[in-house]
Amino acid sequence: MNKLTHTDKKGKAVMVDVGDKENQLRIAKASGHIILEAETIKLIKDNLLKKGDVLTVAQLAGISAAKQTSGLIPLCHNIVLDNVKVDVVVDSTGVSVESEVRCTGKTGVEMEALTAVSIALLTVYDMCKAVDKKMIIDNIGLTEKIKK
Repeated sequence: MNKLTHTDKKGKAVMVDVGDKENQLRIAKASGHIILEAETIKLIKDNLLKKGDVLTVAQLAGISAAKQTSGLIPLCHNIVLDNVKVDVVVDSTGVSVESEVRCTGKTGVEMEALTAVSIALLTVYDMCKAVDKKMIIDNIGLTEKIKK
């Protein structure tokens, strides 16, 4: 079994020292989904929810969240991001979110990609909670990690 990277010899939490690593292009992709009732899907498609354009607000929330990841997750490095893409689309059972985060740096951007998806989905939840009491957020996960 591999050793956890965020613990010292005594098992205490520590931030990983990436000072000696080389800068590399790093890309992470993540995805997730929220299950919605059929009527909620129709309201989103027709842009009839009182809080506004669910898809655009969720997209912007995801981008904003990726940029704030190090402030949310204690041992994440503060990373300068080159680009954040968040796609939010309605499907037959709800809304799907995909993110792609890029940086040129010493550590990866997996947490930023996952945070973007998570917050975009939570934003959909927030915007639809008045009309849908059965929403389920599911299948959030990393789909790709590239280091060049």
